[in-house]
Amino acid sequence: MSESRDYYEVLGVDKDADQRTIKKAFLKKARLVHPDVSDDPEAEEKFKELNEAYSVLSDEQKRANYDQYGTADGPMGSGFVDISDIFGGMGDDIFSSFFGGNARSGRGASVRKNGRDMAIALSVTLEEAACGCTKTINYERLATCEDCNGAGATDGGKLVTCTRCGGSGYVTKAQRSLFGYVQSSSPCPDCHGEGSIIDHPCDVCGGQGRVPTHEKLDIDVPAGVSTGRQLRVKGYGEAGLRGAPSGDLIVTIQVEEHERFVRRGDDLYCDVAVSIAQAALGCKVLVTGIMPDETATVTVPAGTQYGEMVKAAEFGMPRSGDGARGSLYARVVITVPKKLNREAREALEKYARAVGDEFEAPRSVGDRIRDAIDDIID
Repeated sequence: MSESRDYYEVLGVDKDADQRTIKKAFLKKARLVHPDVSDDPEAEEKFKELNEAYSVLSDEQKRANYDQYGTADGPMGSGFVDISDIFGGMGDDIFSSFFGGNARSGRGASVRKNGRDMAIALSVTLEEAACGCTKTINYERLATCEDCNGAGATDGGKLVTCTRCGGSGYVTKAQRSLFGYVQSSSPCPDCHGEGSIIDHPCDVCGGQGRVPTHEKLDIDVPAGVSTGRQLRVKGYGEAGLRGAPSGDLIVTIQVEEHERFVRRGDDLYCDVAVSIAQAALGCKVLVTGIMPDETATVTVPAGTQYGEMVKAAEFGMPRSGDGARGSLYARVVITVPKKLNREAREALEKYARAVGDEFEAPRSVGDRIRDAIDDIID
């Protein structure tokens, strides 16, 4: 947008306008300049300009920066935000529905009045999946119009038969071709294939009873949830046409990978490191669990070999519904010291001799000097 254009001027609102007024002004103008409904060759640019202004003035922080510094990012940057920031990358689909997405797909097909279900992915950590949590999501949908309360009408408006199509929902055009006149049928541009219109439509939603809007919603994620689990939130999908039932919001859970644990069903797997002596003699190892302040005691039996699994029951993930938990499986990793002090080496040499193991004894400094001299002479 050019530097000379004022965001408030673009939307046609006063500088003290509240958020409802700003949103109402944006939607009213969007209905006129959006490329889906306007024949103006500059419609796309005009809508981008309108969108830019709304993206700033609808955000309290960006608006405060703009009022004080003239840019949405304050003194550090420009204020441009594109439509993907406002409508989460789904703006085109939402506006397509808003500007006539209910047209019939073919002659005789019923007009969709109920709102569609919507889908969103929600990522949680393994700890959040174990304990359960509440996550706040932001998404965009067609929601009930606040100005007409979803009725789509104002000033006593009512549903009447569309005069252009006579209630059929379609208009027929005849065009001359090489074979004579050919008739084609298409959804009526006035009623979008419904066959009826509201004689006094709401000037914000245009008679649909719903408008594009931001939605902020708390999602309760149950303990023990796993990747692919779907949570259905009733009534938070797309709003229905003129008060028809809304669709549902379907939240698909994605549990993030963990730095220590691997999950298989309700069980957790991890590595525990023990020394050669601990593996040979047996020991107990403390492992930090997946729950807050939880410690599992893993018993490593004497003679445990590298890679063997040891189990700590009831330290895995919660099982949804019954409160029980899976198990924690620890893979034993035997660590070999890179350096030994004198006492440790002597003890290990004594053990090796006792069991008949061959090993390379350390060589004295004098032996190493003599070997070097012999190499030079040779």
